[in-house]
Amino acid sequence: MTIRVLLADDQTLVREAFAMLVESAPDMAVVGQAGSGRQAVELARSARADLVVMDLRMPDLDGIEATRLIAADEDLAGVRVLVLTTYDTDENIVEALRAGASGFLVKDTRPADLLEGIRTVAAGEALLSPGPTARLIERFLRSPAPTPVAAGGPGCLSDREREVLTLVARGLTNTEIGETLGLSPLTAKTHVSRIMGKLGARDRAQLVIVAYESGLVTPGGKLVDE
Repeated sequence: MTIRVLLADDQTLVREAFAMLVESAPDMAVVGQAGSGRQAVELARSARADLVVMDLRMPDLDGIEATRLIAADEDLAGVRVLVLTTYDTDENIVEALRAGASGFLVKDTRPADLLEGIRTVAAGEALLSPGPTARLIERFLRSPAPTPVAAGGPGCLSDREREVLTLVARGLTNTEIGETLGLSPLTAKTHVSRIMGKLGARDRAQLVIVAYESGLVTPGGKLVDE
């Protein structure tokens, strides 16, 4: 199955370099390149992309607003957004996750890790770049903005589901959650799916936001192993 990738970045050389990398993977194809956020939204619709690799800082419409429009469009329900950020200069990554991005990687990520990240997000998993994640959560969720996903909060979850949500927020995979709680990976995956359904979350990235904004997991602890 070929992953149809749309590349959104205002720098032509950057897009071309990413395009060469993506096209080198046998299971991926570049279906479009966008130089602005608005163009990214339009191409996501017309090119039938599975995943958008989204820069945050672009003219016309920035990556956050473009991500929000894609996530809110019912016709684009299956389209995932993977944000690439320089991190040192981009301080909007949590807002991008709130807007509906399924994860992010920093731009100095190794080429092989970028390809694997595309596969991970296209498969419906969340991807949070290990190094900056805990620091970003700690910096930007101390005074969180309201988010529709967190409206009901974890109060509607069972004790077991709250345990699973906590482990999701700490970056554990389904296999690792199962090992921690004495469950099979399939049972852990079922719990995660039910939690997303109850909270109205799009994916695991939004579960991370819910866990922190509700206070179930507090800033200062590690989200993922660094």
